[in-house]
Amino acid sequence: MKLPTLEYGDLLEHRLGPGRGLDPARLRGDLQERFASALLGFRERRDRGELGFLDLPTDASLARQVVEVADSFAQWFEELVVVGIGGSSLGTRALAEGLLGGHWNELDDEARDHFPRLHFLDNPDPDTTAALLDRLDLRRTLFNVVSKSGGTVETIAQLQIIEERLRAAVGEEAVRGHLLFTTDPERGDLRRLADAMQVPALPVPSNVGGRFSVLSPVGLLAAATVGIEVDRLLAGAAAMADRCLRDELVENPAGILATLLHASDRDMGRSVHVFMPYSDRLRATALWFQQLWAESLGKRPGTGGSLEASSAGVGPTPVAALGAVDQHSLLQLLMDGPDDKVVLFARIRRRRDDLAIPGLHLEAPSFGRVAGHTLGGLLDIELRATREALRRVGRPSLTLELDTLDEESLGATLMLCQIATVLAGELYGVNPLDQPGVELSKTLTAEFLASGSETREGGHPSAVDRAPWTV
Repeated sequence: MKLPTLEYGDLLEHRLGPGRGLDPARLRGDLQERFASALLGFRERRDRGELGFLDLPTDASLARQVVEVADSFAQWFEELVVVGIGGSSLGTRALAEGLLGGHWNELDDEARDHFPRLHFLDNPDPDTTAALLDRLDLRRTLFNVVSKSGGTVETIAQLQIIEERLRAAVGEEAVRGHLLFTTDPERGDLRRLADAMQVPALPVPSNVGGRFSVLSPVGLLAAATVGIEVDRLLAGAAAMADRCLRDELVENPAGILATLLHASDRDMGRSVHVFMPYSDRLRATALWFQQLWAESLGKRPGTGGSLEASSAGVGPTPVAALGAVDQHSLLQLLMDGPDDKVVLFARIRRRRDDLAIPGLHLEAPSFGRVAGHTLGGLLDIELRATREALRRVGRPSLTLELDTLDEESLGATLMLCQIATVLAGELYGVNPLDQPGVELSKTLTAEFLASGSETREGGHPSAVDRAPWTV
């Protein structure tokens, strides 16, 4: 198994120029000390049982349970809809797009090896929800409803619409045969409903938070149902976890990622972290990372981390981008805008498919320039050129390299990012496992729903207040 590697030379001073990058000597000096302290905090969390995501790759019983459930459903249904939002959806999307590609649902049954098509309902937009439900044959559709808490308002709202549609399509008695819940093993409204309706339910371990749940039944059920090899996915994650527990900073990829990005932010003022894979299949992984990094690290310190304490908020701002598309939207800003950004590139060395560019219209310079290359080769050249252009103006980057994009490498990448996030939480002095800043919005949503009005104080402005402040 060849695990992903992290190249970080373009973040250091000897590549960027004096004062532009981090001093390499610090890797065995104060940055090693920072990392050692963060790793100690990481291990203490692990020993207290807080980091349940670390145990998922070796939980053979849970994986076997997921695969058995997936096998039992896959033979009966042509469509699988994952109903969930945030951590209950983004990780599963990353698995699906990374390993199935973006056109899985357009393949015929034989090309899909008769595995179901896969759909997602996350944002409760009525246009999207209605369009999908109107198009599907509900008699051949399974809905996997995912909510760790069991009470996620967007998911519960969509479930009720789905259940009503199913009653009309298959009858009251058959509804539960089209539902599968993934939720807390003991608590929450969804768990109680599963018991009452006798709907099968898979557990999300109590010590696995939503945004760290991709390798739990949250992500694995859909993956197994559409034919992704779960054992290989978990093997890659387990191998990366072993590598990311090493004591030496320069031998620990998660430590390097967390420590250098933290130092770039706190020591160099580079608080915007752009994750920019040069692969359409990794676009959803960038969006998954964006939630992981933002919701875990954007906090007020003094809430459980070890190295900082302050009443002011801290945390980097992650941005999900895509190469080469965002060379045509973000690169100007990255090159000449404020020097407050670090780019994390991602590259696939060997692609499963590639397309040769034929030598047509060679009399035109732009045509001749690309002739003889492949599209994959062109993406690699553009990544190299973008990275070098940034380096020449003293703008830092790192590059995550996957030998191939398969179950092992993607599982390893997801584990790398999760461990780096917890280490970064220790470095920033925050608890990376909670999300207190989200709770007020949830509370107000519940209050406004209960009031039956969108015009109360704190909601949308009333008619009286609207006129002076609306244009």
